[in-house]
Amino acid sequence: MGVFSKLLPVFLRRHDVSLTAIGGLSGLALAWSLKALWSPLVDRYGERRQWIAGALLVMAGCLGSLVLLEPARVGPAIWLAFATYCLASATQDIAIDAYTIGFIDRGQEGPANATRFAAYRGGLVLAGALLLLPRWIGWTGTFAVASAASLAMATSLLACPKVAVPPESQRDTWGALKRWADRSGGVQVALFVMLYRIGDRAMGPMVEPFWVDRGFTDEEIALISSTLGVVAMVLGAIAGGTIVSRVGIGRSLLWLGVPALASNLAYALAAALPASGRPGVYAASIVESFCSGLASAAFMSYLMRICQKEHAAVQYALLTALYAVVGTGVAVPSGWLTERMDYAAYFALTAAYALPAFAFLTGARSWLDGDER
Repeated sequence: MGVFSKLLPVFLRRHDVSLTAIGGLSGLALAWSLKALWSPLVDRYGERRQWIAGALLVMAGCLGSLVLLEPARVGPAIWLAFATYCLASATQDIAIDAYTIGFIDRGQEGPANATRFAAYRGGLVLAGALLLLPRWIGWTGTFAVASAASLAMATSLLACPKVAVPPESQRDTWGALKRWADRSGGVQVALFVMLYRIGDRAMGPMVEPFWVDRGFTDEEIALISSTLGVVAMVLGAIAGGTIVSRVGIGRSLLWLGVPALASNLAYALAAALPASGRPGVYAASIVESFCSGLASAAFMSYLMRICQKEHAAVQYALLTALYAVVGTGVAVPSGWLTERMDYAAYFALTAAYALPAFAFLTGARSWLDGDER
């Protein structure tokens, strides 16, 4: 995900690809929106670790293929390689989510998600750090290093403990999914999941281009936006996980969701005040990242709690696909809107995108256990 969301936009912008095209590229995230379609395969066949390792091998192959292509020419072959990369990454997500839900005990979602979020964002730090390499080894060498890192992560699955899954004969995937989705309040849950994090998804594709257009070097983007920003996000997730464990998931969705929504205004302010210079953009990145970590801890805990362990692959994939498809829908025109509104106005607009989610919060809480509502 870090290669797709952090490395590739800078790569394209350095080669004079338009903001509209970069926004359009975010449409490759459709793989995450559609992953629920093949999630039953992960639920029904094999073991979670095997799916994770296999997906990583495919991703390594996609990145390795970029070494053989002309990096300055963004043609169909490069787009195909990254589309396949996103498909494999989405499959890996299905397996990792199911593995995690099967691994942890109920009531431990807050601390567990803080840990998982920190590990996930650690991957973003590695992806951001790759921006330090093009100056020395070129973009071809950079993608070769990324491919080797994926191979190393596939090998690391050998050290991960096995999580028991139900026998194939007991995996009534579709029947269990229907009973789960037919619960009272299902429509409100779906609408809440679709809208709660939409502000981040709308703003995401334009953050790195904003840094490029404000004159930041690749190294600055790597060290500030993709590194210090991730550190702030991890600290936010740790704080969020602590709050979730103390006040419950239901309250946390409100208490941590509102600051995350408002934090988009920090980027809008930095864009509207060019005189704030580098300190203004640095501050916006840290504030937005920390608040995003807060909300993500609560949101991921909510998604985990309402899933059944034995059918986690399908149910969690369906939930994440709901907000991914809406997020992709608002991300694709992000470049077109920014070119017509400017960065400041567009970032301010994204702050309002998630407001409707809070209208469905009461219904969403109905799927939580009594003490978590």
